[in-house]
Amino acid sequence: MRMSIASHHAKRRPVLTVIGKTSVRWARQSRFLCAMSSTSHRAELSRADEEMKASFTAFVADPAFPCLGAKAALNSGSQILRVYRELGAKECATELAHDLEAFIFSDVRRTNTFGTFVAMFREPRVLAEKQFEELLWLALQQLHQIDVVRHSWNAKVSSDAANARFAFSFASEPLYVVGLHDGSSRRARSFPWPTLVFNPHEQFERLRHDGNWTKMQQTIRRRDIALQGSTNPMLSDFGEQSEARQYSGRAVDADWNPPFKVSGGASAQSGGCPFAH
Repeated sequence: MRMSIASHHAKRRPVLTVIGKTSVRWARQSRFLCAMSSTSHRAELSRADEEMKASFTAFVADPAFPCLGAKAALNSGSQILRVYRELGAKECATELAHDLEAFIFSDVRRTNTFGTFVAMFREPRVLAEKQFEELLWLALQQLHQIDVVRHSWNAKVSSDAANARFAFSFASEPLYVVGLHDGSSRRARSFPWPTLVFNPHEQFERLRHDGNWTKMQQTIRRRDIALQGSTNPMLSDFGEQSEARQYSGRAVDADWNPPFKVSGGASAQSGGCPFAH
């Protein structure tokens, strides 16, 4: 017996309905599984980030670690740790700029003798010293491009990275930058994840004012020699060479020029870090 087209479609309609309901169920389950997977991934990242922070805390707390300023910041609770995805990535620079500005204007920064902001990056893990140096300056350039829209370069420090009185300025605050990574030849800078530490110059000026600068500087340098077995060739006293030469931790040549450009400029009145190692 032949079936009409109408009766044929009428008989198939329930099947289509069942298939439609099944598709909806699968779509809902798929969205649920994706949400669960995303939540699980975020939880894993959160755990990994906390492990990174704990590793840095242990790194600074190690008795052999030479920087007394970093230890003081850790012990006083004024060491702020943040984790980002990738050093040199634009979206990470935006996140870092937001967090760094918040730190600069925070009570932690204003009310503590030693306040420091630590930016840690999950990637890239394996870097040669020159590679890290390039990414460090790329990150600082990105931060400056974000910052220049809202803030001027601090007038107390030079904006010329080759100038002996240069200091990185962000939110109009002079900052001394310490780079750490797994490939560093300096033990005090050798850390499993690429890391940028931002130290306000104001705390160094306070040390000078209180008469504690020279003593702390000498103590830290002795501790660094005890750890490394040799003097850091990049060390220099204030006003002798640009502190930019110390940021990455790599021993740079005498004719090395920092790959960094700013909009505008300013004359320098301060700079130098007693914690250089």
